[in-house]
Amino acid sequence: MAIREIRLFGDPVLRTVCDPIENIDDGVRALVADLCETVDMEGRAGLAATQIGHTQRAFSLNIDGAVSYVLNPEIVALEGEPVPTGEGCLSVPDLWFEVMRHPRATVRGLDLDGDEIVIAGEGLLAQALQHECDHLDGKLYVSRLDRQTRGEAMRRIRQSNWF
Repeated sequence: MAIREIRLFGDPVLRTVCDPIENIDDGVRALVADLCETVDMEGRAGLAATQIGHTQRAFSLNIDGAVSYVLNPEIVALEGEPVPTGEGCLSVPDLWFEVMRHPRATVRGLDLDGDEIVIAGEGLLAQALQHECDHLDGKLYVSRLDRQTRGEAMRRIRQSNWF
């Protein structure tokens, strides 16, 4: 297990559509351990494999101090009309914008034993499920912003000290 470096906006791996995990082996177990250890810090709600340089469909969550993970996550339900939700991203540090997110979400995937798991929730959990699934599909939250706000986000990214 290791706390991994977070890949930042501009890194091509963040635009990669992740491959499904076909076999749960020691490499996948190590990936999950790294995802869980890296997300287990204050201020971190979720972490996708791409954010630590992997292109397998897996993410970890840290909601209300409970760390979990999902392999091969798939959104199976989005409920309620999308509402503006304040959102940030570890791969786009120090920026915060309103993104349209559904208030309730359900994800189905696998655990390390290959058993099906379902995670459903509202609020921060629903937001994190949507955000992390976006990452695994090669999308960053700034791509969901309206044109004017996306332009402002890009300007602020270019001016940041990390870009």
